[in-house]
Amino acid sequence: MTLAPDIIELTARARADLRMGVPVVIGSSLILAAETLNETRLRALQITGTPLVLAITDWRARTLKARAYDTDIARVVVPEDAPVDWITAIADPADDLNAPMKGPLQTLRDDGATDARLAIQLTKDARLLPAAVVARLDAPREYAASHSLTMLDADALEKTYSAPSPLHPLVSARLPLEVNEAGRLHVFRPEDGGEEHYAIEIGQPSRTEPLLTRLHSACFTGDLLGSLKCDCGPQLRGALSQMGTEGQGVLLYLNQEGRGIGLANKMRAYSLQDQGFDTVEANHRLGFEDDERDFRIGAGILKSMGFSKVRLLTNNPAKIAMLEANGLEVVERVPLKVGESRHNSAYLATKAAKSGHLL
Repeated sequence: MTLAPDIIELTARARADLRMGVPVVIGSSLILAAETLNETRLRALQITGTPLVLAITDWRARTLKARAYDTDIARVVVPEDAPVDWITAIADPADDLNAPMKGPLQTLRDDGATDARLAIQLTKDARLLPAAVVARLDAPREYAASHSLTMLDADALEKTYSAPSPLHPLVSARLPLEVNEAGRLHVFRPEDGGEEHYAIEIGQPSRTEPLLTRLHSACFTGDLLGSLKCDCGPQLRGALSQMGTEGQGVLLYLNQEGRGIGLANKMRAYSLQDQGFDTVEANHRLGFEDDERDFRIGAGILKSMGFSKVRLLTNNPAKIAMLEANGLEVVERVPLKVGESRHNSAYLATKAAKSGHLL
C-alpha cells in the first residue's frame, strides 16, 4: 500500500508541468515542451554542454524539408548556441511564409527515438504544439530527484497510450431542453485526469432498439459563438432537433476541440488558413494529423449506457468505422447536411475531398 502516484497520475502531473514550462523526465531523457520553453532553462541546459535535439512530427518535418529517419517523427539537432527563437521557428509555422529558409536541418537516425516519440504524444495531450526539446541523461532518476522533476517510465507510459482511459459515470440529472423537455445530462470523467465528456439523453430510448445518436466534438467557436467558418453549431442544433422530433436519442458531447488539437492550436490553424492553406494543410504544417480525435471514447460511453446498436447522425465514415471496430453495430447512417455558407464552403469541400466526408 502506497500513497505515491501511479503512472496515470504521474502522466497527468507531467502534462501540467509541460504546460507551465517545467521539464519532465521520460525514460532516460529530459523533456521540455518547445512552446513553453524559456531562455533561462534553455541556457541552463546549454551551459552543461548536453547535446539537444528538437523532436517534431513527420508532418512538420515535411514542411521544413527535414529527414524523418524515425518515420513518424524527426529529431532535429539543435545548434549549441541556438536561442529560444530558433526553436520556436522550427516548432511553430506561424512565420513560415515570411522566413521559409530554416535549414538545412540535421536530423538523427539512430535507434533512440522512443523517448522523443512519447514526448511528442505528451505535448499533444497537453494541447501544446507537438514539438519537444530532448536531452539524453546519464542518470535520469538521480537527475529528476535532484531537480524535483516528474519522472515517467517509458515502458509504462507507452502502455497507457495503447488504450483509451477508462471513463466513469460521475453524475446525471434531468435537464429539460428546448427541443424536448424529457432531457437528461450525464457526465463522464476519465481516470487519466483528462477532460470530462457528456451524454445528452433525450426521452427514454430503448436499449434493445437502434439508437439515434451523434458523436459531436466540442467547438467553442461554432457551438457557442455561432462561427461561420464551420458547420458545427448547425450540426449540434440540428441533431438535437431531430432527436427532439423523434422523442428519443443520445448526443455525445466530446471535449475534443479542433478535431482533437485544442482551441489554441485550432486558432493557429485558422491563422494559417488566412495565409491560404486549407484546413488539412494547416493541421499538417502545425505537425498534427488530419484528425487527432479518439472516437473510442464515444463507443465506450454508449456501451456503458447499455446501447449496442445505433443510427448514427454523421457525414464522417471514420466515426462509423471506429464505432463498429469497438463493438457497436451501426445499422444506419443518418445524413446531417446543415450549415453550409459562403464562409465555410471551401472548408466543407476540403473535408469531403481529403477526409472522406459524405457531403
